[in-house]
Amino acid sequence: MRRLLLFAPLLLFVTGCGLMQTSEDDAADAAREVAQKAGERLYGQRPRTAEEVGFSASGLDGVEVMKLTGTSTHDGDGVDVIVRTSGSAYNARFDLDQITVVRCFSIRVSPRSEWREEPRDADCPEGPPLTFAPPPEPPELPYGRLRAKLPRVPANGRADEGEVRRVLAALDLDPAIRTEVKAEGARVGVLLSVKGNGFDAQDCLLARVSPGATEVWAPSRIQRMPGEGGCSVSNALNPLPPPH
Repeated sequence: MRRLLLFAPLLLFVTGCGLMQTSEDDAADAAREVAQKAGERLYGQRPRTAEEVGFSASGLDGVEVMKLTGTSTHDGDGVDVIVRTSGSAYNARFDLDQITVVRCFSIRVSPRSEWREEPRDADCPEGPPLTFAPPPEPPELPYGRLRAKLPRVPANGRADEGEVRRVLAALDLDPAIRTEVKAEGARVGVLLSVKGNGFDAQDCLLARVSPGATEVWAPSRIQRMPGEGGCSVSNALNPLPPPH
């Protein structure tokens, strides 16, 4: 019995050490936390290509993008990003120096991903981190040039659709800018727009050539959201009421 009592403290010590979180474990948890925060930053419903996801991830602090799988967030299972992060820990009782570890994790970016979805452990691919060019900026809509070139019609006159179309052709617009022209009575409406992603506000300009007035404007952001009808030639001819 006495022998068992002598071994009990030793058994408790050994068992306690076995359950104790090591500094390396703490450092690995810190690396995982960086990946977790990266997943939170990448989370969202907006459609993005794999390159756009990679570019966004590569700009996050402490994150290196090692591999991308998938073509876009809304195709198939979305985009899988393998990121490399590091974490550090120090326990003065056991460590002579700070412990730093490097780990890789897989983050899924998809509209079906869960908020704060835990990153999965992954093998680190060989080679340097991937680099990404920034996505191309959408072409700027020519507000000033459009306003300057559109015809002015006398108060007792009538807007000419053909003349408006010739003005638009002479502007030599970027091919990514879509144009639409529609005549209604004595007025002509114009829409210049850049294709949106179906989630954010679309870029567009509206114009109306009327007897005695030529106007060019951009609808409010609310009206330019998908489904609001702000970026339409009908809104140029018969503007929607301002949002409340």
